[in-house]
Amino acid sequence: MQTLLILILVGLMIATVVALVRGIIAFLQDQTNEVKGTGPSASAVKSNKMMQMRIMFQALAVLVVVVLLFAAGRT
Repeated sequence: MQTLLILILVGLMIATVVALVRGIIAFLQDQTNEVKGTGPSASAVKSNKMMQMRIMFQALAVLVVVVLLFAAGRT
C-alpha cells in the first residue's frame, strides 16, 4: 500500500513540475507577444490553466503525504 502511495506521490510531483514549466513557458510567450484587441490572449489563458493544474497537483501530493504519514503513525 505504501509503495503504491509513494509511486503516486512521485507521479504527482513530476506532474507538478511539468505544469509549472509549461505555465512559465506560456507566461513568457504572453510577455513577448503584443496583444491587440480585447480579452486575454491564448497564451494567457494557457498560462492560467497550467497554474491551476499545478495547484491541483500540489494539493493532491500534499493529500498523499498526509495519508502516508497517517498510515505510518498507525503501524
